[in-house]
Amino acid sequence: MSDATATPTNVQDQVITLTEDAATKVRELMDREESSETIALRIAVQPGGCSGMRYALFFDDRQLDGDRIDDAHGVPVRIDKMSAPYLRDTTIDWVDSLQGAGFSISNPNAQNTCACGDSFH
Repeated sequence: MSDATATPTNVQDQVITLTEDAATKVRELMDREESSETIALRIAVQPGGCSGMRYALFFDDRQLDGDRIDDAHGVPVRIDKMSAPYLRDTTIDWVDSLQGAGFSISNPNAQNTCACGDSFH
């Protein structure tokens, strides 16, 4: 019998994809936090922004009712049940270029985006 059946989250069931570069950066940032053993990367969609909704990425030590819990390259990821449908098949990458460094979010569900890249509808 394969060990793959013992894993709690099947890759096909993951809501988001965190690239290896993004996961490396998140782990680096998590290591700076005092409670790095108990926190996870929370990815959420919140009202606001110039297009109606905006992304929120932050460290969180809470586990909310209905949270989607994934592991992406060793990074614990939590997504609340209201945000999950908006984030399905989203890819988060870390980009370091001459224009600057930061997380890049590619969401196939976004109908409209704005120039800042943080807001969508």
